[in-house]
Amino acid sequence: MKQNENTKYVKLGITGAAVLAFGFAIMYILNQSKNIAAGIQLVFNILKPFLYGALIAYLLAPICNQMDERFLKWFPKATEKQKKGLKFLSIAIAVICAVTIVVLLILLILPQVWDSTVKIIKILPARLAYCNRMIDQLLKDQPELQTYFNHFSSQVENGLNDVLKANSSMMTTIQGIVNNITVQLIEVLSVFKNMFLGFLIAVYLLASRKLFGAQAKLLLYGIFSNKWAKIIEEEVHYTDKMFNGFFVGKIIDSAIIGLICFAGTTLLGFESAAFISVVIGVTNIIPFFGPFIGAIPCALLLLLGSNPWDALYFLIFIVILQQVDGNIIGPKILGNTTGVSSFWVLFSILLFGGLWGLVGMVIAVPLFGVIYDIIRKLTARGLKRNRHEEMMQEYNEKFHEEPEETETTQKDTFSKKINAKINEYIDKNVNNK
Repeated sequence: MKQNENTKYVKLGITGAAVLAFGFAIMYILNQSKNIAAGIQLVFNILKPFLYGALIAYLLAPICNQMDERFLKWFPKATEKQKKGLKFLSIAIAVICAVTIVVLLILLILPQVWDSTVKIIKILPARLAYCNRMIDQLLKDQPELQTYFNHFSSQVENGLNDVLKANSSMMTTIQGIVNNITVQLIEVLSVFKNMFLGFLIAVYLLASRKLFGAQAKLLLYGIFSNKWAKIIEEEVHYTDKMFNGFFVGKIIDSAIIGLICFAGTTLLGFESAAFISVVIGVTNIIPFFGPFIGAIPCALLLLLGSNPWDALYFLIFIVILQQVDGNIIGPKILGNTTGVSSFWVLFSILLFGGLWGLVGMVIAVPLFGVIYDIIRKLTARGLKRNRHEEMMQEYNEKFHEEPEETETTQKDTFSKKINAKINEYIDKNVNNK
């Protein structure tokens, strides 16, 4: 009896010590949060090339797996040495295609950006004078507003004159501008350096992707029990399928939108049609907010061009194009790959976009789809454990009832075929990783 009491007190003591240790650890983390964040940021900056490489390898892995299957079909009698050569050939083709696309986009964008910048610099004084005349014309019948505007303009003009007269202030301003430009150039060069190293690292990752997959599986089953290892493995496969399906469909959708935008802007005679189309196509990868992010700067570019009315026509064209994409092209290609409603799509974009910026907005929908799936499975298991399966059944019948097949749904097989093909080769890629 005494031994049981001693054991009880020992357990209580261990529990109390563990709680205190956990509390001290939380307090230390909170007190050192800035240093920890700085350390994480330092490690993140050092590992940026590896993160770039991992992302590039993840995007190119489906292409490599597809080409591996094709090569094995074309050369069924290939030896092991020849199979290795074919695998490296598929990696080389995938990387060359990716590099070619990136280089073509850069060569397509840079001349357009340069020409647009030169045109804006040339036409900006005339545009400002025109705006000044328009304001004077509008304020002609409003003497009070005109007096206020003239006073504001004189203050701005006097401030600019003071800056120009004071050599020290002018030199400080020029130095600040030069420093900002230098920082931006260094950041751009750093991105190109990371991209170059990322492609090199991606080659190694693609060549060893099956080895890394096998090592990860050994590590998973070595740390966790069979039950939890299988659950985690299934969820990883589901996550991979979710992200691959979303990004493949979104890239195809954005490429189609970019081509349609290029055709439309060329027919309408807009300036910098190629540059505008690339911006619209790239930003279209971001759900919901992508069209606005791409359309606003393009509209401003057209507004400062030779025909300002093109900006209005362009916005009307983009609204029509996005309606076509949202109601026809997008559903046909993507379908409902994530299983997330429109409300949660908006919620996830705002949440992860606020946390991680544009990157968070891009990955928000598939990431939230994975989180939503985990919560759904945990809820189903909890209801089953508490013997409330009828609640889940009632919920599914009321809110997720499968529609009956009609002639319309039977004819609508295009999206099903595309999604089936996407899911088919993603499943193959998951098994091959």
